Amino acid sequence: MIHNGRGKKLPFDPAEAVAHLRAADPKLGALIDRAGAFTLRLDPAPSPFESLVESIIYQQLHGKAAATIHRRVREHFGGTLAPQLLLDVPDEVLRAAGVSGNKCRALKDLAALTLNGTVPAHAVIRKMTDAEIVERLTAVRGIGPWTVEMLLIFRMGRPDVLPVTDYGVRKGFALTFQRIPKTRPLAASDLPKPEVLLKRGKRWAPFRSVASWYLWRACDLAKGTAPAGRSSLQ
Repeated sequence: MIHNGRGKKLPFDPAEAVAHLRAADPKLGALIDRAGAFTLRLDPAPSPFESLVESIIYQQLHGKAAATIHRRVREHFGGTLAPQLLLDVPDEVLRAAGVSGNKCRALKDLAALTLNGTVPAHAVIRKMTDAEIVERLTAVRGIGPWTVEMLLIFRMGRPDVLPVTDYGVRKGFALTFQRIPKTRPLAASDLPKPEVLLKRGKRWAPFRSVASWYLWRACDLAKGTAPAGRSSLQ
């Protein structure tokens, strides 16, 4: 287990991952040279339930507004969320905190599926494969594969996740691997289809999460920024 900059543990060796990617794909290696060290920061993940509560609340909202709503919900429960408490709370309480009607239904579904074991506990999910986690968590109303992929990368530190529908990954791929004149902005038609990413991504396995992180960095470099954590495009 490797510690990153925030003291959280990565379940793989970043140096090994970067060396593999350099050897497997020289074009990606050139991006790595420009972007610098791999500095993924794992977000705290107290439980899959709490992670998905946050994901649902944050959907389609500006970060500051979502953070305020999330804080209000947590404060109502005294700072500790539990599935049964969330299932029992009246929708009016959640709506007063700023949660929309659709998200209220999603949160109640999440609570119910956590109680019946569909959404596994932290100790259980750690032993599951990526595919098993995606299958189980996407059973929750309002949770799609992309949300689970972000959890796998940024909360669990899984090394081999390639979110082929993510805009930032697709844009980073176009900037890195496709010849696009610098005199014109990137067009929607420039973005690769999922099968193109999957084909190239075979070279990157078993460290496709690290490759994805560098594709997000390509977007930051194009904008003239290079944050050390998650890309602003996500």
